[in-house]
Amino acid sequence: MLQTAGNLLARSRAAGRICVINYHRVLQTPHPLLPSEPDVATFRWQMELLARCFNVLPLRQALALMDAGTLPPRSVCITFDDGYSAVHELALPVLQRFNLPATVFVTSGHLGQNTMWNDRIIEAVQSLRSERLDLRSLGLANYSLRNTDERLATIGVLTEHSKYLPPSKRHALIRQLEEMAGENLVPGQMLTPDMVRALDRNGIEIGAHTVTHPILTSMDDESAQSEITSSKEQLEELLDKPVQLFAYPNGKVGKDYDARHVEMVRRAGFAAAFTTAVGAITKDQDRFQLPRSRPWDRTPFMFGLRLLSWMAQGPPR
Repeated sequence: MLQTAGNLLARSRAAGRICVINYHRVLQTPHPLLPSEPDVATFRWQMELLARCFNVLPLRQALALMDAGTLPPRSVCITFDDGYSAVHELALPVLQRFNLPATVFVTSGHLGQNTMWNDRIIEAVQSLRSERLDLRSLGLANYSLRNTDERLATIGVLTEHSKYLPPSKRHALIRQLEEMAGENLVPGQMLTPDMVRALDRNGIEIGAHTVTHPILTSMDDESAQSEITSSKEQLEELLDKPVQLFAYPNGKVGKDYDARHVEMVRRAGFAAAFTTAVGAITKDQDRFQLPRSRPWDRTPFMFGLRLLSWMAQGPPR
């Protein structure tokens, strides 16, 4: 049914469009404080559906086919952000099982590191034994931690707040959380350089995602340009090959990046860059502000229908 619907759409306004699906990681088992991340079983049925009902293409190839007017119907690309080791350990075997290509946008400065700052917040809040978290001394609030839903809400508030803090203030907040919860909370979660090379050898394209995953609009121009350019250079040195694709951290236009950073990405020598806007890629879009997102649906039919709806809708929002 999804194939038939997709073929019908391909004859209409959806012709020549690409849906890019965006993940961060795959979990071994469901995690109550990471409800948006698929476990292996969920990721497996998602990839099986894509392999059966869609044309899954390498990202750069899909863009080239779109430019040439030869893009197949129901074209989909798969991407991962940040560079979690689970992409190598859990996602890669599933992708190989269904012979699916993907692109991983790597935060180069986190290679071989324990974890990213947002995961440190999650682990700290999860480990706190108190039913309250009092952060009024930092200008925040006194949060309830009585159950999973309240802890999840607190994580959301702290993550959104920390995202736009200067690095020093963000670090101070996270260190206070970790001191409350205890040290050595998080095992290594990020890709190592050897894992990145292994992904590349197995046909997974590596893209850049800055060095330290800052919100680019929170930085001065010189620092932002360095984050963009250095991530490309570091990954190219690691792989001994060009890195041509870039993804903006957090990816919201006007809030997380703006026209200055689009121009910085162009100057750095990338061929294309990706946001987190919802919708499909069309040929007339700015090649340095291409949309990608993820269906949140819990069933295969709705998952596939969401992709088809993106292909049919207007410009990304």
